[in-house]
Amino acid sequence: MLRNLFAALSGGLFGAGLLISGMTDTTKVQGWLDVFGDWDPTLAFVLGGAILPMAIAWRIAARRRTAFLGDTIPAPNTAGPDKNMIIGSVLFGMGWGLAGLCPGPAMASLSFGGWGGMLFLVAMGAGMYIAPKVRQKLDQNSANA
Repeated sequence: MLRNLFAALSGGLFGAGLLISGMTDTTKVQGWLDVFGDWDPTLAFVLGGAILPMAIAWRIAARRRTAFLGDTIPAPNTAGPDKNMIIGSVLFGMGWGLAGLCPGPAMASLSFGGWGGMLFLVAMGAGMYIAPKVRQKLDQNSANA
């Protein structure tokens, strides 16, 4: 019960932040990415506003063994980026640049995004479903080669 309450509060706060910051406006996001054209620097403030509280949260979490609700806090990744992370980041960035949405804002804009937002969400879901199967097939092919 408490876990669901915190999930609802966190999701609501996150969605409200996305709406207030303009992250659900695809033209604002694409304007941020259009560095050599009609660049819109306002999302830099969103980035700055996100980094400060997260830096504090990471410092607090580093001193704890368990999360507030009792789950174990996973150890930080010290291995650095691998091939899968780099490929995934490039694909994520390409999709974000083309559509102007990423998963959080796509969910937040469901109620007003129209058919384009719904199509994006369906395509994103299909990609999330298909990607592990493709990854497994690629891993099997490279193991057999």
